[in-house]
Amino acid sequence: QVQFVESGGGLVQSGGSLTLSCAASGTIFTILRMGMGWYRQAPGKQRELVASITTGGSTNYADSVKGRFTISRNAAENTAYLQMNSLKPEDTAVYYCNGDSPFDSWGQGTQVIVSS
Repeated sequence: QVQFVESGGGLVQSGGSLTLSCAASGTIFTILRMGMGWYRQAPGKQRELVASITTGGSTNYADSVKGRFTISRNAAENTAYLQMNSLKPEDTAVYYCNGDSPFDSWGQGTQVIVSS
C-alpha cells in the first residue's frame, strides 16, 4: 500500500503561480516502480488526471494545462511536484497525487482557489 500527502495549495489571483508537493510513503518497492500523477476535482465534476510522469521522466499533460503546469519528481525522496503558472479561475479544484495508475486510497488533497 502507498499513502499520499499533498500540500502547497492556497488562494491565488488569476495569472499567479503555485507549487504543489506530494509525499508518498509505504512499500518502497512499489513507490520506485510507479509513475506519479496529479489529479484534480472541481466542485460538481469528476476527478481528472492533469499531469503524469513515468519512472523514466516522461511527462504527459491534459490539454487544459499544457504549457502552464510542470510535473516533476524526486525519486530519492519519494516526492512529486506540480508547478502551476498562469493560473486561471477554471483551475480551481482540490488537487490530489497518486500513481499514474491510481491506487484505491487517496489522500486528503490540497485546495487551490484561483480568483478572477
